[in-house]
Amino acid sequence: MSPDPAAAVLDSRQSWIRLAAIVGLATLGGAGMWSVVVALPYVQAEFGATRGEASLPYTLTMIGFATGGILMGRLADRFGIMVPVLFGTVMLAGGYVLAAMAPSLTAFALAQGVLIGALGSSAAFGPLMADASLWFRRRRGIAVALAASGNYLAGTVWPPILQALIVAQGWRMAHLLVGIALLVTMLPLALLLRARAPVLRVAPVVAGAPPLATDRPLGMAPNSLTALLCFAGIGCCVAMAMPQVHIVAYCGDLGYGVARGTEMLSLMLACGIVSRIVSGFIADRIGGLATLLLGSVLQAVALAFYLFFDSLVSLYLISALFGLFQGGIVPSYAVIVREYFPARQAGTRVGIVLMATLLGMALGGWLSGLVFDWTGSYAMAFLNGMAWNAVNVAIVGALLWRARRLRRAPG
Repeated sequence: MSPDPAAAVLDSRQSWIRLAAIVGLATLGGAGMWSVVVALPYVQAEFGATRGEASLPYTLTMIGFATGGILMGRLADRFGIMVPVLFGTVMLAGGYVLAAMAPSLTAFALAQGVLIGALGSSAAFGPLMADASLWFRRRRGIAVALAASGNYLAGTVWPPILQALIVAQGWRMAHLLVGIALLVTMLPLALLLRARAPVLRVAPVVAGAPPLATDRPLGMAPNSLTALLCFAGIGCCVAMAMPQVHIVAYCGDLGYGVARGTEMLSLMLACGIVSRIVSGFIADRIGGLATLLLGSVLQAVALAFYLFFDSLVSLYLISALFGLFQGGIVPSYAVIVREYFPARQAGTRVGIVLMATLLGMALGGWLSGLVFDWTGSYAMAFLNGMAWNAVNVAIVGALLWRARRLRRAPG
């Protein structure tokens, strides 16, 4: 029986070119997740809102980002990735235009949550990671990590750009300019993703793991495993959101200024890119579950440092460390899905699990603002994040123990 010729496309030059386009789209489309963080203090001041109220646009953006990812993933599974990316590009640009004209905090939050989050940026995250996983076999871990790095690359390049535009033109004009720029740059890249993934006709290979195309991954019902991954994703990302969402405002409260906080956010996410790439290599060797557990434990360590140090230099160092420790967490979920579920379910399953991580980010961003309003300090918010992180470690540790027990079982 001759090998399927489609297998020759996997890990090929075509795959790497496609991955480059995916990283570009994720970097551009990821603007929607990070611009709202930079704009938070300015929007709060203009609309006279509390910190908790001003955090709601971010929360709605992440909820939209999460729920929209499932819809975009299903569209990608059915029609190919180009369709949701083209649609998302138009919605993302339109969302920035409407946000620029928002007459109230509520209108701004709706533009962020519905157009920028649910219908725009959602197409440039989970669906792109799932698509990247379908074009690689031997290098699947690093491919997914690179695709996920686009989101952090967005967090590295967009905050200083937005900060400079806001200072020079005001936050409204900054949003309008970003919307136009995204429309012009993303449409051509989306057209490069016309080809459908060949892996749908190729049996997946996972080093050191049980057969993937099984009705009971890890000896569980598929939906049960998906649900556990979702709970784990919420836990780790509530913790992750604390520094990522509030570091800018935190530095302002400490008297260092929001510009220093923006620099820390960029540094954190730049280090997160390094972490994501390294985690991809690690995942190709030890698997997604072990990589996820490693990142979650290290994230808890970095969060603890924020409780004890708040000098300017220490905050720069801890932010860099936080990025290095937690950057590989989210792409590990996509690797786990591809290890234990069929390729034809990649877009939908990855979308569901990443939805949970994004809901965790949304919940964490809102809870941190709420705790700050209650206590006047971020100390309890950091402790809250560590408690949620412990839940994640418990779930992932149990799944990893189960996977290793099944591999040791006879027959």
